[in-house]
Amino acid sequence: MLAPEPAGCKPLFGLLTAERPFATLGEHMYAARYATRPRTPLRSDRALRHVYRWALVLVAALAVMLALSRVAQGGVATETVVVQPGDTLWTIAAQHYPGDDTRARVDEIERLNNLASPAIEAGETLRLPA
Repeated sequence: MLAPEPAGCKPLFGLLTAERPFATLGEHMYAARYATRPRTPLRSDRALRHVYRWALVLVAALAVMLALSRVAQGGVATETVVVQPGDTLWTIAAQHYPGDDTRARVDEIERLNNLASPAIEAGETLRLPA
């Protein structure tokens, strides 16, 4: 059951309409409908933010996987060489790195290709360090 209206009070909600969004009762002014609603972002804005977040997570995951794969390979191999008859690690290192220390490059080629000794055979494919 509703309480009876006190004497001398006017009903507020009957005064608020789309044509009259503000109603005045005495000294107080009351806003109607649209003016009282808080601003909330649209659903499409929220969905777009979620897409951006997932794209950022995906890019970060790909960067981590790429970095880990480089570490697992033991460095970056930029070039491969097929061993020809008469080639040695020394001649390959001297040919591809003319200004560097040949001994150090031979050791790098052995480590990169997991060779137990400097002996190589014709037809082998070797990875060369950058």
